[in-house]
Amino acid sequence: MMKAYWVCIYDKIDNLEKLREYASKAKPAVEKFSGKFLVRGGKNRTNEGIDSPRIVVVEFPNYNTALGCYDSKEYKDAHNILEGHVIRHHQIVEGI
Repeated sequence: MMKAYWVCIYDKIDNLEKLREYASKAKPAVEKFSGKFLVRGGKNRTNEGIDSPRIVVVEFPNYNTALGCYDSKEYKDAHNILEGHVIRHHQIVEGI
């Protein structure tokens, strides 16, 4: 079975405190679905496209688990904290 990944590329962060609040609630939701953070901020260099202030990559055991986590009540409760404070691109992609 192939692993799957959440790839989050942040476009704009207007409120760091809300981002921290989101992260504290999102982490247990992700871990409940066996998600593993591979990238969470840190140094980055934009070579093409938007200059993102933050990038996050989370690995899941498989695509359906990644979908299940995103659609879960636990994650939705965390995600709602970002509304009006963060603009990002969030994709779920199957690995090879």
